Amino acid sequence: MEAPAGTEPPPGGDRPGKPPLELLEPAVVRGLLRRLAGLRLASLLRRFPERPVWAAFMFVNGFATIAILAGVAAVARTPFVFPSLGPTAFLFFTTPTLPTASPRHAIYGHAIGIACGYGALLATGLENAPPAVVVGVDGRRVLAAALSLALTGALMILLRAAHPPAGATTLIVSLGIITRPAHLVVIEVAVALLTLQAIAINRLAGIDYPLWARRAAPPGPPPPPSPPPSPPPSPSPPPPPPPPAPPPG
Repeated sequence: MEAPAGTEPPPGGDRPGKPPLELLEPAVVRGLLRRLAGLRLASLLRRFPERPVWAAFMFVNGFATIAILAGVAAVARTPFVFPSLGPTAFLFFTTPTLPTASPRHAIYGHAIGIACGYGALLATGLENAPPAVVVGVDGRRVLAAALSLALTGALMILLRAAHPPAGATTLIVSLGIITRPAHLVVIEVAVALLTLQAIAINRLAGIDYPLWARRAAPPGPPPPPSPPPSPPPSPSPPPPPPPPAPPPG
């Protein structure tokens, strides 16, 4: 039997006895539909289940995002589009409130990945070598790839700028797919453009999306000290003995 329009089956599926799955919730789509109610987009949720509407939004937005950057790449003949933009876009539009999806983490993270990837090429003497997908992987390429990813992870932790897609960016560089310094700058510019789009769309949706970095809430005032425990009451003295009975007659 089909579920009525506007409802979804339970997230745990049709297997009784199992706990429900933890699923991403379409916060961006909900916010956009509230903001754009004048365009009658909110009627979509009355006619269709929410999750397919969310999936359609991700399809349209993901298509437009990469198509625009790919079009710029085709016109400028530069790598304005590269594989690790995909997971960055997914973070921006599905989990925008996570710290790893903030603009600071995205821009710093990819910059760290680019620097570590190119540094690994310089350290192994592969900065002018053909890409690994053409000539294969040898010992120096293994060292470059391993070194780039290790450095990227360590620096992202030290600089507090963790952004998982940057792990793909550093491998793109250390495997020789993109190595020209000018093209590496273009990669970072593409990340910045995608970040600007994320700021615009998430804020239009009413999401609490930061312009740069998400800050932790300041700690509240410390609770007042609890009063010292009162001493236990002293035991009451025993009652006095009754007076002796008077002698008879």
